[in-house]
Amino acid sequence: MKNHLPPYQIRSISELHRILEIPGPQHPLVSLIDFEKIRCFSEEKYRSVSYNFYCIAIKKNFEGKIKYGQNDYDFDEGLMTFFAPGQVITTEINYDKVISGWWLVVHPDFIRGTSLALKMGNYGFFSYAVHEALHLSIAEESFLEDLIFKIGKELNSALDSFSQDVVISYMELFLNYCNRFYHRQFITRKQGGNDLLSKVELLLINYYSAEEQSQQGLPTVQYLAKQLNFSSKYLSDMLKATTGQTTQQHIHAKLIEKAEEILTTTNLSVSEIAYRLGFEHPQSFSKLFKSKTDLSPLEYRQSFM
Repeated sequence: MKNHLPPYQIRSISELHRILEIPGPQHPLVSLIDFEKIRCFSEEKYRSVSYNFYCIAIKKNFEGKIKYGQNDYDFDEGLMTFFAPGQVITTEINYDKVISGWWLVVHPDFIRGTSLALKMGNYGFFSYAVHEALHLSIAEESFLEDLIFKIGKELNSALDSFSQDVVISYMELFLNYCNRFYHRQFITRKQGGNDLLSKVELLLINYYSAEEQSQQGLPTVQYLAKQLNFSSKYLSDMLKATTGQTTQQHIHAKLIEKAEEILTTTNLSVSEIAYRLGFEHPQSFSKLFKSKTDLSPLEYRQSFM
């Protein structure tokens, strides 16, 4: 049986350069790497890695598999991926194949204390899974490459007191456009979004219909995402782009719908209904119900009498 090694942690950008056998970075906290100038990791210990820095990459002519979590994904065309520090990525590819594209790596210390650092949490795509990659049109790819080349040019120039501010400004603009292009991807895949909504609705209906539902507790975003093979963030972003509501809002809407049904068709007490729906505390159920309907559960029931 094959022995699986734990993920190898690459702690610095300088270490990454050494592993890739390329000259050291111009700046220790940020680097732009040309995929055509590197080869894939050749040692088994690097097959599964975790980076201590942000990775933004577009790969072209890629052949092989990328593993994210427990799932394998095949790619044979250009794709754009984003990884936050600490994520584990496992790659299996044809070592004789030359990949083209670029790889921007940025240590969190490079942006610490800047406006970009405060905004990084808004770029949800750093939490997306590999199969949720950004697929660019030719025009979009050309536009982003122009920005990335500007970053590269700045990094290769003589560093001065303005260099960091200029690079961070380009990065923020770059990521803002990635946000825009992801939103476009959601919109152009609207039919897929509608299908996804139908699947979410069916999962929630089945969840609330299950006899053991009260023991399972309330449905979570993580539960739905796992069932649909999406990351939690991507699922919420996709639903919001399609319906205007996040996954959590859809869960609450279905929960209130089910509560209204029970209130008007049974004589169960509010506490019994709360426990049946998976709440640990009836007060939490009553508070949520009133926030969504402007009525307490009992007031809602009485309105039908």
